[in-house]
Amino acid sequence: MHVANKLSSSWAKAISKPATEFTATKLPIISGSIPHSLRGKLYRNGPARLERGGIRVGHWFDGDGAVLGVDFGDEGATGTYRYVQTAGYEEEEAAGKLLYGNYGMTAPGAVWNQWRKPIKNAANTSVLALPDKLLALWEGGKPHAMDLQTLATKGMDSLDGLEDNLPYSAHPKRDFKTGEIFNFGVSPGKNSILNVYKSDRTGKIIKKSATKLDGVPLIHDFVLAGQYLVFFVPPVRVNPLPMLLGLSSYSEALQWQPKLGTQWLVFDRDTLELVNRGETDSWYQWHFSNGYVDDSGAIVAGMVRYEDFVTNQYLKEVATGETCSAAKSTLWQVNLNPDTGVVANEQILDHHCEFPVVPPQQVGKQESYTYLSLHRQGIEPSIEIFGAIARFDSKTDTLTIADMGENRYPSEPIFAPNTENPNTGWIVTVVYDGNTNKSEVWVLDSEGLDREPICKLSLPSVIPPSFHGTWQSA
Repeated sequence: MHVANKLSSSWAKAISKPATEFTATKLPIISGSIPHSLRGKLYRNGPARLERGGIRVGHWFDGDGAVLGVDFGDEGATGTYRYVQTAGYEEEEAAGKLLYGNYGMTAPGAVWNQWRKPIKNAANTSVLALPDKLLALWEGGKPHAMDLQTLATKGMDSLDGLEDNLPYSAHPKRDFKTGEIFNFGVSPGKNSILNVYKSDRTGKIIKKSATKLDGVPLIHDFVLAGQYLVFFVPPVRVNPLPMLLGLSSYSEALQWQPKLGTQWLVFDRDTLELVNRGETDSWYQWHFSNGYVDDSGAIVAGMVRYEDFVTNQYLKEVATGETCSAAKSTLWQVNLNPDTGVVANEQILDHHCEFPVVPPQQVGKQESYTYLSLHRQGIEPSIEIFGAIARFDSKTDTLTIADMGENRYPSEPIFAPNTENPNTGWIVTVVYDGNTNKSEVWVLDSEGLDREPICKLSLPSVIPPSFHGTWQSA
């Protein structure tokens, strides 16, 4: 933790102050018009408060989560923005100061205080829209349920199956056809446990499995590929002693150990039984784009790959508003034979990128398009956050880029299907404009990202850069 100071980078103005909530507000149209077939709700989640009492948090991952909801209906678009009212948030709000440790910070005060205060569930990473509730996700604990309309927090939710404090991670995968939802959570210990979950379309957990892992790894995402669930475990492990003694945060205790290699585990999606496991070359990844099984029976998975774990330092620096660490990542494809364990890796796009997504109806199937966040041409990645989004066409190896312009920063691109033709749709993103210190919602044609936005909408207050979102069709 360190004392808050004035942040100089253009993008950093978005995180210089805690975000301001707003209740349901009709969003004025800046330009263009809302397509008549764009009907549904955008939800986004991310760290919205990175300081309290003049003290900044230790890592971007430590900020209190706030959810933006934008409802596109017949009368226009309405926006709502609310902090997730976790127990830790409410306690710190009442105290007016930081009380808890988190991913990148220890609890304030004497070392013995680390033992008294558990890590705070920040509920700041992603969202899962269910028929009767919205889940704010954070991979170290249970999700928080919120009202789909008002975004009022209802409290932590066990989904009828998360007993014994089982965590529920931030990257669930949903089968578009069956409605089944798959997710996981890692229970730490001398040998951690990978808990894998299968839920029905309401989110209720209907099956679980548990598999031992080596040490305490960092697993953020996984792949749904046809009949398989696939996990790649990078060679990052926790050195538990300094953390247990209260001498370091979880982030500081993470060690890059490339000699371990990247381990992989394949599960049957129906039974959740382990099919095979092994290891391959060392790399790190936060996110996968998608996965499928090809005609030969091999699992094909797309990912944004880093050659080491410097990305963690870069993300720590984001919270300060000044970044300098180079953590280049590129889009790769991994081919894994689940029977023989043969793994082949291939880089398919040489652009620094992150936050890969595919249309929801393509999850687990072979896709044509991957949408990503990129840096603008000529921008040094180590000193900026992403200023463009793009569509990669895997059939033609072409990249179509939407450059937002100088000092404008879009969030992860979310695909919103056309209600009249779900095979087409729009990309909806939240853009922070550092020139005016305002946030906007942009709607772009998914088939022509390099064209002018179809619509721009004004938001009542600044929305800090967020991590992940989802679209719920009307």
